[in-house]
Amino acid sequence: MATDEQAITDEEIARAVQRGQTQQFELLMTRYQAKLFRYARYLVHDEQLAADITQDTFIKSYANLRSFNVSRKFSSWIYRIAHNEAMNAVRRHKHTVSESELDGAQELYVVESGVEQTIDRQILRHDVQICLRELDAKYREVLVLYYYEQMKYDQIGDVLHMPTSTVGVRINRAKAALKKICLQKGVDYE
Repeated sequence: MATDEQAITDEEIARAVQRGQTQQFELLMTRYQAKLFRYARYLVHDEQLAADITQDTFIKSYANLRSFNVSRKFSSWIYRIAHNEAMNAVRRHKHTVSESELDGAQELYVVESGVEQTIDRQILRHDVQICLRELDAKYREVLVLYYYEQMKYDQIGDVLHMPTSTVGVRINRAKAALKKICLQKGVDYE
């Protein structure tokens, strides 16, 4: 059974905040904290930087919430802010991840998702993530949004500001590029 907080849509909460019920923004933060952190972590490969990006995303979204059109999807809007913050951070930091950081991120992801996995499946996921890290950002971001954040093509298009058809093409190209990288590394990801 859904609680009252779960029955309220993101857009209704945003409307309430726009009307002065600023404490309601905490509900949006609760709903999106883990998701935005996970998304940022996949884009920048750094736990602390991802936490900073997530915090900056909430600050910017709160500051600009009055400009949000409540007839649109809030999730697409806030993911777009997170995407922009992550791309700015990548340009500023040019950070690369160490193997120990990747191992820690993998353990955190497995715990966060609550999915019990076999050792072989964890190793496969780790290997695929290493391959994913080598993809161009334009391909990595569509795969992360599609597979990890489980967004539909139109939502991804909203986040990345591209037509839905381009999203489909980019996902297909990204999968082909990922497969090629995995094969070069001897990882059978299928």
